[in-house]
Amino acid sequence: MAHITTIKLNDNVAIPVFGFGTFLLANDGTCYNAVSEAIKAGIRHIDTAVAYFNEQEVGKAVKDSGIPREEFFITSKLWLQDFGYEAAKKAIETSLRKLNMDYIDLYLIHQPYGEVEEIVGAWKAMEEAKAEGKIRSIGVSNMTVKIWRKFVPHFNTMPSVNQVEWNPYFQQKELMKLMKENNVTVESWGPLGQGNQELLSDPVLVKIAKAHGKDVGQIILRFEVQEGIIVFPKTTKPERMKSNLEIFDFELSEDEMNEIRALDKGHGSHNPDADGVKEMLLGAFDVHAND
Repeated sequence: MAHITTIKLNDNVAIPVFGFGTFLLANDGTCYNAVSEAIKAGIRHIDTAVAYFNEQEVGKAVKDSGIPREEFFITSKLWLQDFGYEAAKKAIETSLRKLNMDYIDLYLIHQPYGEVEEIVGAWKAMEEAKAEGKIRSIGVSNMTVKIWRKFVPHFNTMPSVNQVEWNPYFQQKELMKLMKENNVTVESWGPLGQGNQELLSDPVLVKIAKAHGKDVGQIILRFEVQEGIIVFPKTTKPERMKSNLEIFDFELSEDEMNEIRALDKGHGSHNPDADGVKEMLLGAFDVHAND
């Protein structure tokens, strides 16, 4: 079983650099089975969200594993409908109840759209929950440079994490510079480009993979980890979970890293700064539809 390394966040919380993403894994047994297989493969960092509608199955898989809760690192996220101080406080309690856990390791503002007062109120609720031991670390997600500069200067504390789209074709160099300046760790959703076949068959990556006796997916994940990025490859296939983890027994040279850095195209599949994103997201994910 692979030994997954950890890094320290800016609040001194240790976080595994490799996790398992649960977006689009349905709460009908699919998520439970996938998380259970991920745990069997050796993964202890699980990423969920209220807008994934599967917190219950994540919590059940963790509990049913028989492995002590403290060996896991669990992330969940606050959705758009729950911004504002009081709404965020309630949402945190709801996630704890659905997960059937006493605390969440990392809690993120999922899609940071709205008025400054709403986001700052939510952040204050998260800070209080952290002080109360209900959350160990707090961060944000999908914050571009523009969105970061709108909201974060109003926060009393610096986010520990910014989870964004990141892969060799979209390396977010301006954002990475800003995160480094603020000692904020970057997490990648879609670290393999969400199955982008152009990326997965890129000649540079194929060449490097052959040199190391690895597949392209493993080279991409290794590159990201060496860049200090926390990765969440998602798969429901146990054999793929195991092979994704086989990235801790080799290193890429600086020349190889530079070759991959040069692949950056400067754009991704999702533009959080685009007009209408908030409305689209609210229409697609109503987290209170069954309240």
